[in-house]
Amino acid sequence: MLAERGVNVDHSTIYRWVQRYAPEMEKRLRWYWRNPSDLCPWHMDETYVKVNGRWAYLYRAVDSRGRTVDFYLSSRRNSKAAYRFLGKILNNVKKWQIPRFINTDKAPAYGRALALLKREGRCPSDVEHRQIKYRNNVIECPGIGARWDLNP
Repeated sequence: MLAERGVNVDHSTIYRWVQRYAPEMEKRLRWYWRNPSDLCPWHMDETYVKVNGRWAYLYRAVDSRGRTVDFYLSSRRNSKAAYRFLGKILNNVKKWQIPRFINTDKAPAYGRALALLKREGRCPSDVEHRQIKYRNNVIECPGIGARWDLNP
């Protein structure tokens, strides 16, 4: 853009501008990124998959638009695996990206893991855990495409 206007700028100068102004831009844009459409709930589920000839559980979290938030591969399907999965998600997202609702199937492991994370203070106390049968359709229905985006 600058070259079109006759201004010659070295690439190192642009790099310094990015280093200087990118954090400030992120801080100012955070408000717009967190509009109500981006506060869509997460949908979590686990699937039994075969990886390198061994069966494992693939825990996945997607938002309402079907975009993958995070995933976790475990050899077991229990509260400890759900705790590690939820802890991994909460460590990898920024505080303003955590939704108000987390939708899961009726597996009791998610409820225990979420309660433990709330007690430890790693998960905000206002996050509501919903275990309603039809709320988790985003991740359960293969026609939506939420499950198939991991395939090459």
